[in-house]
Parts: sequence; structure tokens; C-alpha cells
Amino acid sequence: MIWSQEHDELRRTTNAVIDTHVNPFVDQWEEEGIFPARQVMKAFGNAGLLGIGKAEKWGGMDLDFSFEIAFAEELGNIRTMGICSAIGVQTNMCTPALATYGTDRLKEEFLRPTIAGDLVGCIGVSEAGAGSDVAQLKTSARKDGGDYIINGSKMWITNGVQGDWICLLVNTDTENGPHRNKSLIALPLDTPGISVGKKLDKVGYRSSDTALLFFDDVRIPQANLIGEEGQGFRYQMGQFQEERLFVVARSWRFLDIAIEETIEYLRQRKAFGRPLLDNQYIYYKLAEMQAQIESVRALLYRALEAYLNGEDVTKLASMAKYLIGRLSMEIPVELTQFWGGQGFMNENFITRVYREARQAAVGGGANEVMLQIIAKKMGIFPKS
Repeated sequence: MIWSQEHDELRRTTNAVIDTHVNPFVDQWEEEGIFPARQVMKAFGNAGLLGIGKAEKWGGMDLDFSFEIAFAEELGNIRTMGICSAIGVQTNMCTPALATYGTDRLKEEFLRPTIAGDLVGCIGVSEAGAGSDVAQLKTSARKDGGDYIINGSKMWITNGVQGDWICLLVNTDTENGPHRNKSLIALPLDTPGISVGKKLDKVGYRSSDTALLFFDDVRIPQANLIGEEGQGFRYQMGQFQEERLFVVARSWRFLDIAIEETIEYLRQRKAFGRPLLDNQYIYYKLAEMQAQIESVRALLYRALEAYLNGEDVTKLASMAKYLIGRLSMEIPVELTQFWGGQGFMNENFITRVYREARQAAVGGGANEVMLQIIAKKMGIFPKS
């Protein structure tokens, strides 16, 4: 992958926002258990970073997906993956279908202000009984005159406490199969009948508000349908390639920083009269980790180039997502061991990496789902 001067400028802009408006306050927000989503989104919106791939007509930059990957890599510099994830939901999860299939009215009401950072968006797919298996979701929207009446619940909704609207995947009929009965609806979260069950208590991502949402006879005009009725599953699956590449991009950099900071700590920390970094086992392991991360990065760039050429990169994206998920479980454990007692102290960044990085093995499709997709693309998955 060859990066241009324009990519470099976008990276510099992203890091300027992070260094000014995010990282100085991360520890405080983690302690408080929530970050000021509207304030942070507005800072990124003012810099033009929330609509990199969206049309200029709606306030975006209309740039290709390589710029979004460059942006995602720099988001990995945020000192918590929670805020990084919240921004990713805003840019690459709640808006893609709206930008592609939504009416001009919906784009004016939801897309433009989300790109500007004036609204905080969510994506409503997962449920308590339907995470990786999206086809099994139960939340429904039945027609009543010119409206939909929505009932059900959604689980693990990033930005769910502070969000202004949600791109909601629901069942809109009972006759078609699970892949043809789903639709996407743009739904303001202040609509009567919507309630936040609770802000979920997570191991990591402490400052990112993740909610359980309930929908009780929520009435919304059918005009809030995104695209065609019954096409929601297809729309949602279609954006998973970009979402998974985005996750890989932000996650490799987060791990890379953890390695960099561990190396610096091991240079300073002495045991038995010499720096810990001089221990052959340790520097061999660090070299191995760096090689593994670079291999995933190379796979990411291969997938990105193919995607920019219009190819289906489901297999490559799933491979990269699986590998970064596996490394996100393995590398932080070994790095924390190198920190000794300090690796057990919450005041150190490495313990946050230990708690947060492993979410990459679950969010956006669990490792096991990635392997299933790869096996299908290889033609070795058993036929039903």
C-alpha cells in the first residue's frame, strides 16, 4: 500500500484532535465511567473526520476507503479502545447504509448532522440471543397505517446511553425467511417507548457507554425505512467487510503502542544487575510479536488494495480480523507478564490493553465466526 501526502495530512489532523481533545482526558473519563460523546464527536466533526468516505453533498470528504483505514490506524493512538470504538460506530457502522440507500430526507435529518458531530449515532443489531448469528434477532416492526410499531430489545449498543439516533435492524415481516424479512430503520432515541435498561458494566472500554435498549410499542413513520424493506440483512452484511478492516486497522496500532511502551519500560527496569530487555527470551518474544503484527498489517493492506479495485474481500477481511483477534488475546497477556507486579496495577496503560484488546476477538464477528466464513470461502465448510 502506497500512502500519499493527502493520507499523511489526514493522519496529522487526526492525531492533532486526539492529542488536544481526547488523550489528555482519557484517564479521567475512564475513572468516571463515561466520556462526553457529543463534545468529542464535535471535535472530530469540526475537523471533517466523521464523513471521510461520505458524499460532499452531505458534509463528507468523498474520499476512498484507504483514507478511512488511515484514519482508523491513527485512532489506535487513543489511550482506550472504548472511545476509538465509539467513533468507529459513528463513522463506519451507523451511517454506511444510510449514506448508500437512505432518502434525501433521512440523510438531511440524520446523516448530515452525524457527519458534523451534532448527533451521536448507534447501530442496533445485536440482541441477547442474537450476536454473531444476526439472522436470529427477534426485534420486530409491524405496520400500522403509515407507521411501524417496534417492539423488542437490543444489547451491547455502543453510544446507547448518550446517542441521539440508532440505525436499527428489525424483522418487518413473518412470512419470508430470516435473510429476507429484515429492514433497517433510522430511529431517534428520544422517541416515546424507548428506554435504556442500564449502562452495561464492562471489563474494559469503561468510558464508552454501552447500553441495553428496550422498545415498547415505539411508533415511527415508515418513511424512516432505509432503502428497501426486507433488504436490511443484505445491507448489514455488505458493510461488514469495511467494519472488519476498520477493526484490524485500529487494533494493530493499539497493540503496537503496547509493545513500544513495554520496550521502554524494560529498558529502564533492572533485575539482577541488568535491564530486563537484555534477557534473550524477552527480546525474542518482542521480536516475534512485532513480526506477527506486521504480517497482519500486510494482509490488511492487501485486502484494502483489492477492495479499492472492486473485489470481494470477505475472505481476506475475515482472515485479517481473525488474526488480529487472536493476537489481541495473546500479546497483551505476554506483555503484562514482562511488567511483573506493575502489570497488575490499574494505573498502568498495559493493564488497560490487557482488559480491552481482547474485545477485537469478539466485536464485529467473533473469531469462530471468522473461521467459519474462511472455511466457506475455501469450500470446506460442511453442507447442510
